[in-house]
Amino acid sequence: MLMDRAYEGNETRQLVLDLGMIPVVPPKSNRLHPWDYDHAVYKKRNEIERLFRRLKGFRRIFSRFEKLDVLFLGFLSFALIVEALRVV
Repeated sequence: MLMDRAYEGNETRQLVLDLGMIPVVPPKSNRLHPWDYDHAVYKKRNEIERLFRRLKGFRRIFSRFEKLDVLFLGFLSFALIVEALRVV
Protein backbone atom coordinates (compact mmCIF):
# COMPACT_ATOMS: atom_id res chain seq x y z
CA MET A 1 0.00 0.00 0.00
CA LEU A 2 1.45 3.33 -1.05
CA MET A 3 1.18 5.94 1.67
CA ASP A 4 2.26 9.51 2.13
CA ARG A 5 4.86 10.40 4.73
CA ALA A 6 2.11 11.93 6.87
CA TYR A 7 0.74 8.41 7.48
CA GLU A 8 3.98 6.81 8.61
CA GLY A 9 2.91 6.39 12.24
CA ASN A 10 3.37 3.07 14.01
CA GLU A 11 -0.37 2.48 14.35
CA THR A 12 -1.08 3.11 10.67
CA ARG A 13 1.79 0.92 9.51
CA GLN A 14 0.68 -1.88 11.86
CA LEU A 15 -2.90 -1.66 10.57
CA VAL A 16 -1.67 -2.02 6.98
CA LEU A 17 0.46 -5.01 7.98
CA ASP A 18 -2.50 -6.60 9.80
CA LEU A 19 -4.59 -6.24 6.63
CA GLY A 20 -1.98 -8.29 4.76
CA MET A 21 -0.44 -5.45 2.75
CA ILE A 22 3.10 -4.12 2.67
CA PRO A 23 3.33 -0.41 3.55
CA VAL A 24 5.48 1.64 1.19
CA VAL A 25 6.14 4.83 3.07
CA PRO A 26 9.44 6.55 3.87
CA PRO A 27 10.21 7.12 7.54
CA LYS A 28 10.47 10.65 8.87
CA SER A 29 13.99 11.93 9.33
CA ASN A 30 13.74 12.03 13.13
CA ARG A 31 12.95 8.30 13.50
CA LEU A 32 15.31 6.46 15.83
CA HIS A 33 14.89 3.15 13.98
CA PRO A 34 14.06 3.89 10.33
CA TRP A 35 12.88 1.07 8.08
CA ASP A 36 13.61 0.15 4.50
CA TYR A 37 11.01 0.75 1.79
CA ASP A 38 10.82 0.32 -1.97
CA HIS A 39 12.20 3.60 -3.34
CA ALA A 40 11.20 2.83 -6.94
CA VAL A 41 7.55 2.19 -6.07
CA TYR A 42 7.40 5.34 -3.95
CA LYS A 43 8.85 7.34 -6.86
CA LYS A 44 6.11 6.00 -9.15
CA ARG A 45 3.54 7.30 -6.64
CA ASN A 46 4.95 10.78 -7.10
CA GLU A 47 4.72 10.49 -10.88
CA ILE A 48 1.05 9.51 -10.64
CA GLU A 49 0.32 12.45 -8.33
CA ARG A 50 1.97 14.82 -10.82
CA LEU A 51 -0.12 13.32 -13.66
CA PHE A 52 -3.34 14.04 -11.77
CA ARG A 53 -2.11 17.58 -11.09
CA ARG A 54 -1.53 18.14 -14.82
CA LEU A 55 -4.94 16.63 -15.64
CA LYS A 56 -6.55 19.24 -13.39
CA GLY A 57 -5.51 21.74 -16.05
CA PHE A 58 -8.19 20.21 -18.27
CA ARG A 59 -11.15 21.83 -16.54
CA ARG A 60 -13.58 19.67 -18.44
CA ILE A 61 -12.38 16.51 -16.74
CA PHE A 62 -12.72 17.63 -13.15
CA SER A 63 -15.94 19.59 -13.58
CA ARG A 64 -17.45 16.66 -15.48
CA PHE A 65 -19.26 18.66 -18.17
CA GLU A 66 -20.11 15.58 -20.24
CA LYS A 67 -23.24 13.76 -19.20
CA LEU A 68 -22.44 10.49 -20.97
CA ASP A 69 -19.71 8.20 -19.69
CA VAL A 70 -18.53 7.53 -23.23
CA LEU A 71 -17.90 11.22 -23.89
CA PHE A 72 -16.14 11.65 -20.54
CA LEU A 73 -13.84 8.67 -21.19
CA GLY A 74 -13.16 9.98 -24.70
CA PHE A 75 -12.06 13.35 -23.39
CA LEU A 76 -10.02 11.69 -20.64
CA SER A 77 -8.27 9.59 -23.30
CA PHE A 78 -7.63 12.73 -25.33
CA ALA A 79 -6.11 14.50 -22.31
CA LEU A 80 -3.86 11.50 -21.54
CA ILE A 81 -2.67 11.40 -25.16
CA VAL A 82 -1.86 15.12 -25.03
CA GLU A 83 0.11 14.58 -21.81
CA ALA A 84 1.98 11.61 -23.31
CA LEU A 85 2.93 13.68 -26.37
CA ARG A 86 4.03 16.58 -24.17
CA VAL A 87 6.50 14.33 -22.32
CA VAL A 88 8.10 13.02 -25.52
